[in-house]
Amino acid sequence: MVRRAWVAAALCAGAALGAPPKTLSELLAQSPAADWRLLDPANTLYMEIPQGRVVIELAPHFAPQSPANIGTLAKAGYFDGLAIIRAQDNYVVQWGDPDEKNPKSLGAAKAKIPPEFTHAAKGFPFTKLPDVDTYAAETGFSAGFPAARDPKSGRAWLVHCYAMVGVGRDNAEDSGSGAELYAIIGNAARLLDRNITVVGRVVQGIDLLSPMKRGTGALGFYEKPEERTPIREVKLASELPAEKRMPLEALRTDSKTFATLVQMRRFRKDDWYKVPAGHVDVCNVPLPVRLRKD
Repeated sequence: MVRRAWVAAALCAGAALGAPPKTLSELLAQSPAADWRLLDPANTLYMEIPQGRVVIELAPHFAPQSPANIGTLAKAGYFDGLAIIRAQDNYVVQWGDPDEKNPKSLGAAKAKIPPEFTHAAKGFPFTKLPDVDTYAAETGFSAGFPAARDPKSGRAWLVHCYAMVGVGRDNAEDSGSGAELYAIIGNAARLLDRNITVVGRVVQGIDLLSPMKRGTGALGFYEKPEERTPIREVKLASELPAEKRMPLEALRTDSKTFATLVQMRRFRKDDWYKVPAGHVDVCNVPLPVRLRKD
């Protein structure tokens, strides 16, 4: 039934769009404006590094306390002058305070936050994928983020796909404050799911983080200060004047265009593919973001 629903939605979308698109670019070019959503400035972070701007969309609908604490840190300028301290090959890039002996004050932000590893599935927006998954009973998308859920336990969670952002922590479940964050730069690290708080994803600039020089210390930490990449500043978009914000919009994961995109990924029919897989993993579905055209 789920598979039929996806196919029906895709067919309806194809009819609405006109000639069936052969490529993702054609699909997005034909998509109606209503299938896109403008990123909320209050939940969008701009991290400025020498290589350029990294844009992170936070997910307060999933983990409300952690994004709020990160926002408090950003407003206070906590991240300004810190650094990217770790780059582990095929895994993560991590940033935070490199000075463990004299750490920067968190100010009004909380030092510890109760774990937000999972969320009650009831009332949680979820667009289910029709295919089976290795790590979860069901996978799909929640308000633009890759997600999973377990009907038996009644819990849902965001998953560690490429470019997802999480809160670094120690062994204690409540030891993550958002003062240290990481982004996935390699294969989907799904073993981390439900063990750490996922707070968002890099929607622009992951290409700046992925090529970072790999650290030679344990777990990819940099051993020398000069190896670190300095962070000039991290600001919420809402804290900047309108003219300095980027009008980014994301394709709605509950839209007909997205349903068509998923089907195109499951059954590729372009000129290059000869044997469509007939299946897609949640982390292999693209989540398009573009600048809004006025």
